[in-house]
Order: sequence, then C-alpha cells, then structure tokens
Amino acid sequence: MPTEILMPALSPTMEEGTLAKWLVKEGDTVSSGDLLAEIETDKATMEFEAVDEGTIGKLLIAEGTEGVKVNTAIAVLLEEGESADDIGGAPAAEPAAPTAKPEPATSATQETPTPERGADVPAAPAAPQKDGERIFASPLARRIAAQKGLDLGAIEGSGPHGRIIKVDVEAAQPGTATSAKAPASAAATAAPAPAAPAGPTADAVAKIYEGREYEEIKLDGMRKTIAARLTEAKQTVPHFYLRRDIQLDALLKFRSQLNKQLEGRGVKLSVNDFIIKACALALQAVPTANAVWAGDRVLQMKPSDVAVAVAIEGGLFTPVLKDAEMKSLSALSAEMKDLATRARDRKLAPHEYQGGSFAISNLGMFGIDNFDAVINPPHGAILAVGAGVKKPVVGADGELAVATVMSVTLSVDHRVIDGALAAELLNAIKDNLESPMVMLA
Repeated sequence: MPTEILMPALSPTMEEGTLAKWLVKEGDTVSSGDLLAEIETDKATMEFEAVDEGTIGKLLIAEGTEGVKVNTAIAVLLEEGESADDIGGAPAAEPAAPTAKPEPATSATQETPTPERGADVPAAPAAPQKDGERIFASPLARRIAAQKGLDLGAIEGSGPHGRIIKVDVEAAQPGTATSAKAPASAAATAAPAPAAPAGPTADAVAKIYEGREYEEIKLDGMRKTIAARLTEAKQTVPHFYLRRDIQLDALLKFRSQLNKQLEGRGVKLSVNDFIIKACALALQAVPTANAVWAGDRVLQMKPSDVAVAVAIEGGLFTPVLKDAEMKSLSALSAEMKDLATRARDRKLAPHEYQGGSFAISNLGMFGIDNFDAVINPPHGAILAVGAGVKKPVVGADGELAVATVMSVTLSVDHRVIDGALAAELLNAIKDNLESPMVMLA
C-alpha cells in the first residue's frame, strides 16, 4: 500500500509551514537520508529528509504553498512492486489529530489513510515503546489499535524496517488487547477555560479605513508566531518591572584597553558582550533567580543560558548563548556575532534559539533611553537595555560630576521570581557592569 509523506514538525512549536521547494520530482527513487524538500517554518528554512526508501509516486502540495498544517499529506511514496495506479484518486488527507507527544519531525513517511478513517476513529496515541525501545507504527495503525484496544507491543510489523501497518493491526488477535483502558485525563474532563476576548475582525478594521489609501501586508509565519506569543505572554505572565541606572565609565575605559590588546586577534568587544557576561555571572550569584516557569512547577537552572534578541527583517530571533558564565568575553563576542549573522540569514537551527532562562533586549544602539521588554516564556526575566548617555550625577563625596549612564529595566515573571529576589539579581548585574574587571577574576 502506498505510504504518505506528511508535513513534518521541524520544531516543537511548529503548527504549519510553507513548502518552499521540492528537491525531488515524481518518479524519482529516494533512499533514507535523501533530501525531499525545503520547508519554511516560522523561524527558518530547513531541509526535510526521507526516512524510508521508495519512488515518489505523486507530489500533493505545490511549491510555494503557505500554511500547510503539520501532518498534512504532501506526497505519496511507492514501495517496491507498487505503481502510480495504486495511489487512487483520493484527495490529500486531512491533518492527523494532535497528540500529547507527536512523532519526531524527522519521520518522512507514514501509511496512507483510507476512507475507513472517520470521525469515530480515535486519534493516534503517542508513539508506543516496548522494553524501552520505540515501536514503529503508522498513524493509521496506531489509531485502529487504539480503537480496538490492541497492544502494539505484541504485534509484529510487516512494513518497511519492521514497521507496524494497517494490515498487521487488522490481522491481530484479540489476545493482543491491553488489559485495561487508560483512564481519561483530568484535562479531558475539565471544563474548558473561557476564551479570551477576541479583537476586531480584519473586515471590521478595514471598514474603519474605507476610503483611505493603504497597503495590505500579509503576515508571514514569523510575524504570526510573534503576535501569538507576545499576546500570550502579556495575557498570562504577571510582569513586574525594576529599573536601575548603571554608570559605564569604568567599563568603557576597560573595554578600550582590552580592545587595543585584542587587535592582533581580530577581536573587538562590544558593550553588549559585557552585558551578556554580567547577566550570566549574576544568575550564578543569585541562583534562585536562574529559573523558568513550567506550568505547575519552577525549573531552577544550573548553567547560565542567556538569550539575546536579534532584530531581523520582519521580526526577531533570540539565539541562546549556553553556559555563558564559563566563556570568556572574546568567546562570547565571537559566538554572538556568528549567531546574529545566521539569525539575519534565517539559518539558525531550532536548538540554537530555544531554551535559556533569561533574555537581553538592547535598543541602546538605536538611541532609546529606556523601555520595558516583554518576557519570552518560559523565561523568568528579560533585561531591557537603553543607551549610555552623559548625565550629571552626584558622587559619593557629594560633588556634582558627569558620567555615562545606561538605564536598564528588568521585566520579571512574578510566578518565578519575587520582588526582593529580582532586586538582588538586578543589583548583581549592576555591580558586575560597574566593576568590569571583577568579571575576569
């Protein structure tokens, strides 16, 4: 039976993508590991590989198609002995029902559903395991097994590489049934949460500006994701804000000296490099603030994984510098430059911009004195950094002087970090920046 190649989930948050380019055509023979297509997610364009071998029988989705839902059939793969006549004229399958733990994104082929798949067929359960090893079964086989109460661990697969397919499940004897059905989850029986108030529709907004000249700009995947995540963050994360002024004169002098010594190595440290290091060390000095919100618990992190916002055309990335507390300023500088360059080219892999417990957003280079940043869940906090500006200050001796002052705002998730703890963290960041040589000790 021909198998369907489904739209993969190339990142944990991906729900749909654009089929940017086919790298195969109908009739091509492919093997495991061959590149099939380029898929554009909300963050990057990634290559999609085949898992099984066979012949491309039909391409179901045209190049450039946007908004293709994850698990939608995008092509049909023919195995040995099958031909295009076996495909039939059935339309492309609807996306499979979501599950608690979807199959990994690298799975390129799945068994073709048939008209037997109706509304009464339960959704495919998460990929099962047997003796700690994953059991490979097609989504249709898993759905039928769930409907009949069969234990996939007791069924031998006849598909490619021992995969369990529809015919194996249909031929299984009742003795392979599981001993009891799993109890319904509390989430399934709980009353649904009230929906958040919806904003005005696109048509309603357009009507307001009827007769006025404007250009309608379609949202790409990145902008849709940014809009959804920021709305979620402001609606669900209880933000509070702490502000401090930080004097930079000692740092600027120290930076100038270091850069002169590093000229021969082609390294030029930025103020942002010092800010990253200062935050990473502060998270170690105040370890209970190095934490993320995990729904029903707090995860207190051991390393300082610091995310840094990078503006790109149409949106932004937050690449993560892992173990930042252990890296030298020059290493952080080189890594940040590499991540920023690849972010602007949309060449970052998901693991490079996901994770971290803390973020930095620096708009000082744009002349912004101060601002409040929105927390990027599940982070516990984000530091908004303004420009260093010459200002009058009163010294410890009571004398008036001029200093370069940078205003920062720490946005904090109150579920994770309380006020006094946040103040301790911000003070540690300030101390590190105002005494930069201590960061090299």
